[in-house]
Order: sequence, then structure tokens, then C-alpha cells
Amino acid sequence: MLVLGVESSCDETAVAIVRDGKEVLANVVLSQIDIHTLYGGVVPEIASRQHVYNVSMVFEEAFKQSGLKPEDIDLVAVTKGPGLIGSLLVGVNAAKTFALMYNKPIIGVNHLAGHIYANSIEHDMKFPSMALLVSGGNTELIYMKEHFSFKIIGETLDDAVGEAYDKVARVVGIGYPGGPKVDKLAHLGKDTYHLPRVTLGNDNYNFSFSGLKSAVINLHHNAEQRGEEININDLCASFQEAVTDVLVEKALKACKEYNVNQLIVAGGVSANKGLKEKFFATNKNKNLEICIPSIKYCTDNAVMLACAGYYRWLKNDTPDDLTLNADASLELESVEKN
Repeated sequence: MLVLGVESSCDETAVAIVRDGKEVLANVVLSQIDIHTLYGGVVPEIASRQHVYNVSMVFEEAFKQSGLKPEDIDLVAVTKGPGLIGSLLVGVNAAKTFALMYNKPIIGVNHLAGHIYANSIEHDMKFPSMALLVSGGNTELIYMKEHFSFKIIGETLDDAVGEAYDKVARVVGIGYPGGPKVDKLAHLGKDTYHLPRVTLGNDNYNFSFSGLKSAVINLHHNAEQRGEEININDLCASFQEAVTDVLVEKALKACKEYNVNQLIVAGGVSANKGLKEKFFATNKNKNLEICIPSIKYCTDNAVMLACAGYYRWLKNDTPDDLTLNADASLELESVEKN
């Protein structure tokens, strides 16, 4: 089954073609990061305009890479949310136009499900599973008893972890995007500032990063007021240790309580080297497999959407009609079998 995936939820215009949820025949991602770096973050209006400009070229390149023709496609899967509404609308309308032109079934897929199913490209998903979704907009623990069955058992009460990374990077003056830059400097420093680990107690799996972010801001501000020098590498290391300690502890505890076979780490922050290292160093459960995608599948891409669309179709092969629309605040929901 050949699935065409389309992703445009933020600032990447992406189209991919995947066979049977595994074999990647085309993977085209056109990033706008150089444009948005000038502004210190993604500017929604600029992002949507760039998607309009790029989307046709990205479609053409995907078919060029794959050597396929549009008529060969069996299913179109497109991100319908969550994300920036203007960006989402460009991808949804491009996918609907393709589906209409070539008379192909189309389904809208949740962007967060896409991140989870990025793991299915290089790993076989073994249920029941626990997914730790960590990105710029989300931090959630999700129990999955089968394909497209999502039960959120914990989530952030304030900042998402990726958002906290970007804010800390801005405070210490290393720029955007914050995640990879903080991660790189953290590996050059040591945990000398001993920042707080916000666990919210032992009786839940929720997260909170606003207090940690504030601790970094206050520490940096107070040092400036006193004329003291901040060791940026050590501060990044201290921040990252505080973040990863909490993420790893809660995720592994949830895996034990729910007796799962597999921990799926998903989302842009799953590319974080420090988080990967801590998971593999901390996990003592020989029966628990930890899956983390290759870096090219951690960040936004259309391969993950095509894979998610494939498994969603296998569970329920009911297509959407052409009233399919974008939803900027779409929640992750389970899909029932036919």
C-alpha cells in the first residue's frame, strides 16, 4: 500500500511516500528555520506564506525521488492538527486537491500520532506500549493497548519541555532553536547549579517546567545584578539534568505500573542526546524495549504522517470527505475498529 503523507503544521513543508508503513520511497522536508531564526522563533504569517510558495515544489520532488506517478498512490494522509492554523490549512488544501484530482481516499491524521508512529519506521511496535511525547508544544505520557488507542495518563500543567528549552536558550543568549543548542552546550558542562526537580509528588504522571524555567531566569538575572559570571555550559548542563531526571523517572515508573513491553519516545525533543543517554543508562528492566527514532524522523516530517496514516487505515478504512478541515487545537483521540 502506497501512502502519500503531507505535513505542514508549523514551519516545515514536507511530503513523503511510504510503502506498507515501512519502506520510505520519498522523504522531502523543506525547512524554514533560517528564516525564523532571524525573529527568534516561528512567525505564523511568514510560515503560512512560505508553505504556499513551497508546497507544489515539495510534491514534485517527492514523486521525482520515488520514481512513482500520482496514479500509483493508494491513500493520502495529511496533518489536520494541532499546529498553526494558517500552516495547517495549506497542507490540508494541497492534500485535498491531490485527492480530488486523482480520485484517491484521504484521511486527516493528528500530528502527535504522527510523532508516535515515527517509531514504527525502524521498530516494530509491541503492545501494550507507553509513549513519552516531548516537543515544543507537548509533554505527555500516553498508554497504548493497541494501534491508535491513546490514553493520556500525564501531561504538562504549564510549559511544554521544548518550549522551556527555547526560553532558557533565549535567556542565556544562545538563540533559536534552543533545544539542540542547549543540548550541545550541556555536554560541555557539569551540573553545578543544582536546579530543582519538579516532580509534583509520587501519585501522578503530570509535569511542570515553568518553575524550573523561572529558576534559570532568576539565577541568571541575580548573577548579572551582582556582576558575577555565569558559566553557560554548566547552566545548560544543570537545566538539562533537571529536565531529563524528571522525564526519565516518570516515564520508567509509568512503564512499570502499566506493565508495558515498550517505551516509545517521540517528538522533537526525542532528538536530545542527553535524554537518550539517560534513558538507556537508567533503564534496568530487561523486558522493556526503549524506542527512539533516528534524528531525521524526530523532528517534523511527512514520513511519520504516512506511517500513521497507514496504521490508522488498517484499523478503520473509512476515508474523510472533502469537508476535511484543519483544527489548530486538535486533541489526540483513539480510533475505533471498523
